[in-house]
Amino acid sequence: MKGRTLPDRRAPRRLGYLFPALAAALLLSVSAVPGQDIGPQSPGSRVQVEKLLRLWKEHFAGADSLQERRTAFERLMQTMPGPTRIQVRQVDADGVDAELMWPARLHHPIGERVILYIHGGGFSGGSIRTHGLFAGSLAKAASSDVLLINYRLMPEYTYPAQINDAVTAYRWLLDNGYRNDNVVVAGDGAGGNIALETVLRQIQAGKALPAAVIALSPITDLAATGGSMTSNAESDPLVGKDWLETLRKAYLGRKSPSNPQISPLYADLTGFPPLLLQVGSGETLLDDTLRLADKARQAGVDVTTEVWPGMPHQWQLFPALLDDADRSSQTIAAFAIRHFADKPQE
Repeated sequence: MKGRTLPDRRAPRRLGYLFPALAAALLLSVSAVPGQDIGPQSPGSRVQVEKLLRLWKEHFAGADSLQERRTAFERLMQTMPGPTRIQVRQVDADGVDAELMWPARLHHPIGERVILYIHGGGFSGGSIRTHGLFAGSLAKAASSDVLLINYRLMPEYTYPAQINDAVTAYRWLLDNGYRNDNVVVAGDGAGGNIALETVLRQIQAGKALPAAVIALSPITDLAATGGSMTSNAESDPLVGKDWLETLRKAYLGRKSPSNPQISPLYADLTGFPPLLLQVGSGETLLDDTLRLADKARQAGVDVTTEVWPGMPHQWQLFPALLDDADRSSQTIAAFAIRHFADKPQE
């Protein structure tokens, strides 16, 4: 994006993110699954995860409804630090509220590369405010702009409003100076679902595709048929079939959760861009990632799958608390850089 005006004051403090149903997984090693070898979880990492889980329990106690979880999430993130050394500009992406952020380094080539980031939160929570820390970290690590959007949330807005907003934001980037081969689409949890569906809609419409896609513990199967829904139920008691059923009813009403335009696991992935998937080894959503990875590979997609030992759902969003959040964010940034057409200059 050429010639944009930098803000006159320092960027306001932004906050990290916790998906309302944080996994309580404390597994010690990676299961025998295809993908990157992350290595075993360290004792120090386990201590850090335990601290994060205690913090979650304190803030989400008694928060059962969608609105209560949304509020608890926002309040929790007020305890997290905000990003530093970034510039931020408020934008209207054809009706979608968003923030465009980029590293404060003077040599950064403004408007050359961008990550469209779609926050998680069960289609009903999360915001620019909750995800600013993570988005700012990605901007610096990838030497890239990040467009972080506030899409419409349920129960006020149901399917497909969330996906429509993400598609609008992606096309806004293309209409405002970003080449599609310099755009990476990313999201976590429900945002991972929306990111995948956004790109599938571009394929179906025969329109320009992004350079790559990143999905962090994505909800790929709203029918909740994965075996890890049962096998990891004890290690992840807060993301299970009951909660997904609550989300599904509010999000879809009577629509089928196995519709490929709703659950990307059931979609034809032929022609999909290179894909990075990250998931914690003890998440109930583990099979949502692994089954999607297998299906994508069978369709000829270039897939990188990382299963991180002992990591709770959406651990990447807590660099202030978890060393492994920093580690995983670096691999995310490296993946984005590898697929941008115009690489950042040292």
